[in-house]
Amino acid sequence: MNKVARLFDAPWSRNPKLGLALILASSALTIIIGFAGPSTVALTLGERNNLLPPWYLPYSLANWSQWICAPTLWIGISLGAIGLWICIRSLQNGWLPRPWRLFALGATLSTGTALVLPMTSGDVLMYASYGRLQVLGLNPYNITPAQLRRHEFDPVLRWTEQPWPDTPSVYGPIASWSQWLAAFLGGDNMHDIVFWLQMMALIPFIIIGAIALALTRQDQAAQARAALLTVLNPLMIWSVIAGAHNEALTLVFAITALLFIRRHPFLAGICIGLAGTVKVSLVFYGLAMLWAYRGDWRRIILLGLGALIPLGLAYGLWAREALLAAQRNTGYISGGSWAPPMRFGLTLILGDGNARAIIGVLGWIGLVGVAFLLSKALPWQAVPGLAQGIRPQDDPLTVTARTAVILTAGWLLTSPYTLSWYDLIIWVPLGILGTSKLDSLLIWRGALLSVAYVTARSVQFSQEMEYVTFFLRDVLCSWGQILVLAALAIWCWREWADNSSWSLRSNVRNLLLRLRKSRDGVKR
Repeated sequence: MNKVARLFDAPWSRNPKLGLALILASSALTIIIGFAGPSTVALTLGERNNLLPPWYLPYSLANWSQWICAPTLWIGISLGAIGLWICIRSLQNGWLPRPWRLFALGATLSTGTALVLPMTSGDVLMYASYGRLQVLGLNPYNITPAQLRRHEFDPVLRWTEQPWPDTPSVYGPIASWSQWLAAFLGGDNMHDIVFWLQMMALIPFIIIGAIALALTRQDQAAQARAALLTVLNPLMIWSVIAGAHNEALTLVFAITALLFIRRHPFLAGICIGLAGTVKVSLVFYGLAMLWAYRGDWRRIILLGLGALIPLGLAYGLWAREALLAAQRNTGYISGGSWAPPMRFGLTLILGDGNARAIIGVLGWIGLVGVAFLLSKALPWQAVPGLAQGIRPQDDPLTVTARTAVILTAGWLLTSPYTLSWYDLIIWVPLGILGTSKLDSLLIWRGALLSVAYVTARSVQFSQEMEYVTFFLRDVLCSWGQILVLAALAIWCWREWADNSSWSLRSNVRNLLLRLRKSRDGVKR
């Protein structure tokens, strides 16, 4: 163990040039595979009849072997995770780069990634199909792409990949409007629609990074950390941008709310209400804001009124069907989460339905447990800009960011259905707070999930690749998530025990000593 500890504490682990080089290499490998053209990991978008991105080699040069594409991406993701870890350690050891240079590098890498083919997930094709349905005057909450495709040929819907053609939309009104806009701009060409959807992932992602730097503008070290964990985060460039997922569109409104949380609760409420009209998972940020204003009823009322305006208009007037759409996701279990090993064992004893029900309950219990432990262990570190004489515990922005980290960590780490791109929701508030053990745990979690889902598309892989995928996703990644939970619990317990005003560890030790003495007295 000492040799391993010395290895990971060697000078290379605090070398920022090495860290940045690995992050660059990670994105470069992703861009190369995306530019290589359609393959088992890069999406097929049909005809392209203009110069719009995504750009890639002609079909005659495409379709590289699965044993080139997938391992290249596995290596790239791993290099990026190591590079991010090194850069975080370098910041802890005094590295002080210019934050806006990091931001510019992250924006460049993200843009390059968004200009080639999306990879490893057919979600963006699903977004395009929902937009296409709306352009045709149909409701994606009630009608699936497959229902229309079975009756007539459609030049866009034909490219939708399994398992999504039979799935109605689960997204909020703003997400649906963005899908409609992309389909309207792209017309009846899937390639062009996907380009606009890629831009709707890229632009909010860059804006989020800029807001993170604005929130930490009075501290250069904090700004550098914010840039590194948001727009330059290789795990998020891979998960969100390379897959063209709508997580950035979801989060940009909530992060904008943080700009107003200290002084303008009504504006903060409008922004978090807008966030809730994209995805319901942003409820964690709303709860964090309420907790930050606890005891101040005036601010709570203003926050609530602000949130009610977009939520009421979106769900009450414009898209009532969207209100309950997200419930369709409940009960799902994703490969790579902590749940599959437990599901396998419980199913043998109780059957699949009972196993799913038990796992669902355990997920909610775990969320509460992880949130409680983190509330005791996560350091109180003020977000820059706090007025002199005010404690971090009394600052609405610091309380909101810290509480958002606690709640979203509980959700991400314990949900039976979890994917790497979901992690954007925690990296941003974590980026504007100070460093902690949670940084490394999230890197480990994100890298495992990202590697596990490189071969996630419903396309024909060889039997050998299926075996490798099973090992990476259902064995290595699932047990890795369990180890992350265990490591988090151990860290939180130690921090709580060491920092508790009533000396938790010594009290437990004294209790055990008293019990032992009592037992010895009885024996005599």
